[in-house]
Parts: sequence; structure tokens; C-alpha cells
Amino acid sequence: MSMLLALIKKEMLALLRDLHGLAALLLMPVLFIVIMSLALKDVYNPPIQVLPYAVDSQDAGTLAPILLDNWAKEHGAAQALPTDWSQALLTGELKYVIQLDADTSERLMPSASAARGAETVAPPIRLLVEPTMDKALLSGLQGQLTGLVSAVQVRTLSVVLEAMSGNAAALGAAQSPGASGSNTPLVEVKRTGSLQIKPTSVQQNVPAWLVFGMFFVMSAVSGLWLVERDNGVMARLRSFGVPSHAILLSKVLPYLGVNALQAALMLSVGVWLMPLLGADALQLGGIHWSALLLVLASISAAAVGLAILVACLVRTPAQAGAVVPIVNVLMAAIGGIMVPKFVMPSFMQRLAELSPMNWGLEGLLTVLLRAGDVGAVLPYASRLLWFAGVTFVLALLLLRGSRLKNA
Repeated sequence: MSMLLALIKKEMLALLRDLHGLAALLLMPVLFIVIMSLALKDVYNPPIQVLPYAVDSQDAGTLAPILLDNWAKEHGAAQALPTDWSQALLTGELKYVIQLDADTSERLMPSASAARGAETVAPPIRLLVEPTMDKALLSGLQGQLTGLVSAVQVRTLSVVLEAMSGNAAALGAAQSPGASGSNTPLVEVKRTGSLQIKPTSVQQNVPAWLVFGMFFVMSAVSGLWLVERDNGVMARLRSFGVPSHAILLSKVLPYLGVNALQAALMLSVGVWLMPLLGADALQLGGIHWSALLLVLASISAAAVGLAILVACLVRTPAQAGAVVPIVNVLMAAIGGIMVPKFVMPSFMQRLAELSPMNWGLEGLLTVLLRAGDVGAVLPYASRLLWFAGVTFVLALLLLRGSRLKNA
């Protein structure tokens, strides 16, 4: 035991001597979190409400103004329609233009829609957007406009039915331009789960780059391993009869501590720093902390186990400089760190499930977004711990084999 403690002390001193390397391990993932969360903020929360737009309406009826009034309540007032509004769209000065034909109000009436039946006619409402608009943003605008049109038709139908039943005053009120009806949505959307946390760029990027940062200890472990081997430290330990498992454990435990510091720092950045930079805050209220700690410990074990294995495999600093970044980037690219898994095609999603980084990321998302408890994250934690055990055993076999070869 005293031998192991002495080896751990040696490892800690070596870590503290390289303060620049330690700072890189802690600050590099923090920078990724800040940059990627701010860069992808509008991907998770498209800024539909602040887009400059104009209206080209040829309709003088009663329902078109109701439609446009309701749209303005959600998206702000329309700008004045430029004379050459097509050029304004091309240059991005306007993000979109809503065009209403002269018969829009007439065709919004339920009776007119029923009379046409299956007749194919051009839509009375067109949404013209600037060329570079993101597909997700375009789909959001189209969905909102379609939903608003349907809502106007449904409310108009209800008023018509009331009028037919004898309440003629209701029809007159509904057809006045200023009457927009109830603003109560026809469909309420609620996320499942007790936390009701809205996915944001911060909720995605903090867990993702936390996992990446914890696996990044491979560079520090392999670098220090090669330095000690080239300086004869390994040979001296072997001559003193220090067992292989003690050497490996002395390297595992300090880097588990480094991973713990990384996790604490990155979660703190998500909770407190990101809101100061204008992004959403990482929501930790109501989560199962025992499940979070289990996932973090499992990720750390897997990361350090892989780091030890890679350190035993590489023979030169050039190899370490090439292998470590390649392994890290490939696992991150495949595992949903750099590109969220939900935007991948199906075959890439299946491939992502083979990456240990994906196991860690899915475990963290289960806790942070799905209110998962220990039972819910156990499948991910067990895979990570199994991976950690396999890599440690392989590293131990490689170290013993090299010691026998050099004996």
C-alpha cells in the first residue's frame, strides 16, 4: 500500500510540474463548450420571432387581416414592402415575404373550402424566403403559418355554426377586421418526463464536450508514460520489483481526479458562465445526482483505461502525437460529440452506438434531459465499466510482456 501511495505521489508531482499541460486538459473542453454552444444556439432555438419580413397582400376581405394580426403578435410588425422586394429577399434584407392573393379571405371560409372539394387550385398564401434560409427554420415558419391558417378556419367555422343556430351577432363580430378570436392554441405541446427541460445548444454541448475532454487525458497519459520510459524511470521501477498492476494503478487514480476536476469545471461553466455570455443555462435542478455521479465515474474509468492502453501501445512521441488525436477525433465524430446523433442517418446512428463516447453522452443526456435514475443509466455505465476493465487488462498484459522481453 505504501508503495502504491508513493507511486501516486510521484505521478501527482509529475502532473503538477506540467501546469501548461494540466491547464490544457481543463480549459480546452471549456473553450469547446463556449464556442460550440454559442455557435449552435440558433440551431436549437431558431430565431423565428425576430426575422425581418414584409407582407404583400392583395386581399381586401375580413379573414386575411385576422390572419396577419395574429402572425404579427408572434413575429413582430411587418416591415414596409419595398418596391423591389424580390431584390430585398435576394440580398437578405428581408428574410421572408408573405403573399396573399385577392381571394384569400374567401378561400379561408370553411364553406368555400368544402365547395372546392378535390379541385386542384393554386394556394392563396405563399411564403417566399431568402435563398440561404436554413431548412429547419423554413420548416418552422411553414408549420406556424399553416397552423395559424387552420386555426383561423376552425374558429371561423365555429362562429358560422353559432350564427346558423341563431346567434347572428357572433358572425358579424367574427368578420370585423379587428376581431382575431381567442388566442388559445388548438394544440398544446408538452415534453415527456418530469423535468420538462427544453433541449438547447448548452444541454447538448456541455455533456458532449465533457465526454470529449475526459477522453482527452490520453494525450497527457501517453506523453508522461513515454517521458518516464525514455528517462529510465520504468526500468528503475522494474529493478525495484514494483509489480505491473501497481504501476498502472498509480497512473489511473490521479487521472480519475483530473477527470473529476474537468467534470466539475465544465458543469459549472454550463450553469453559471454560459448565461452571462447570452446562452441558455445548463439545467441541473431535479436531476438524479447519484445517476449523474455513476455516469461520470464510468466515463472517467473508460477514458483512463483507454489512455493507459494507448500509452502501452505507442513507442515514440511521434506515434503518440499521431495516434491519440486520431482516436479521439474518430470516436467523437462517430459517437455524436461533434455532430448530434439525432441528425445522423440511420446507419450512422447504429455506428455511433459502438463508440464509448456515445455511451457516455447518452448516459449524461438520460440524466440531464430524460430525468433518468440509476436504473436508467445502468446500461450505459455497465458498458463503460466493461470497456474500462478490458482496456486495463490489455494494458496490464502488454506491460508484463514488455517487462519479460526486457528482463
